[in-house]
Amino acid sequence: MNDHRISYQEKPVDLPVGFFAWLLDCRPVAGCKTCQTAWQSLTDAKAKGDDWGASGYAHVIREHHTGGHA
Repeated sequence: MNDHRISYQEKPVDLPVGFFAWLLDCRPVAGCKTCQTAWQSLTDAKAKGDDWGASGYAHVIREHHTGGHA
């Protein structure tokens, strides 16, 4: 039996410099309460160092044009 399982944790992946800047690049739509709420949550998440959490709020803001919220 040839077992090639890794029995140790691999090194973490280093994301390229600027990755989160690109990921979080968005602007809330003026007059949209959902966008404004997401923007505040994004700002709070970034302040806490939670870039992945902030990216979810950025996604909500970027998807405004699809009509998912008004």
